[in-house]
Amino acid sequence: MKKNILALVAGIACNLSLSAQTIQLANNKLEPVKVSMSVETLKGKRAVKVIKDSTVETFDEPTFVKLKGVEFQDGAIEVNVYSTLRKDAPEFARGFIGVAFRINDDNSKFECIYIRPANGRAGDQVRRNHSIQYFAYPDYKFQRLRKEFPEQYESYADIGLKEWIRMKIIVKGSQAKLYLNNQKEPSLIVNDLKLGTDAKGGIGLFVDVGTEGYFSDIKIMK
Repeated sequence: MKKNILALVAGIACNLSLSAQTIQLANNKLEPVKVSMSVETLKGKRAVKVIKDSTVETFDEPTFVKLKGVEFQDGAIEVNVYSTLRKDAPEFARGFIGVAFRINDDNSKFECIYIRPANGRAGDQVRRNHSIQYFAYPDYKFQRLRKEFPEQYESYADIGLKEWIRMKIIVKGSQAKLYLNNQKEPSLIVNDLKLGTDAKGGIGLFVDVGTEGYFSDIKIMK
């Protein structure tokens, strides 16, 4: 796997250490979908800043920055993520941030794993149990999965807002595993990805309502 590491795109190095010139090239390689984006520096890291459009009122929608020229089916996606709540965030906002993958051409189908950093250290155990989430768009959003398959597609993790969190998603066939902060064991295992084993497509940097999200140090391994 490591022998075939693919850098994110020509304009973005794996660690997103960009000069002023390459920042412009990076923007040319990114496609915002129902989000606003910019390339900035946060705590010494060059990062893509992503904010969901306020016009999108429902959850678990195609609200991401799509990486142009990348097609993914099986392999690994690694990224550092950082999220904080916006000043106008609703009470239920949790700093939703993660990765969409196997996105089809018109963004009408994709898989996604995201985290809720505000839940990771909450005093309420139920909230803690909802620190990580898988969903598949458009038919299997979190509300349906939580109702029909309680606890199966969510998990706990020791994570928080305003800190860099390393996400690594390994996808093979109908299975996806999420590893956080270089831990040896996965924090979430999904054994039945809803789009099936033949699905393939793009990769997106996903955020949801109330989140100001940052993405850095991106690697794609096939």
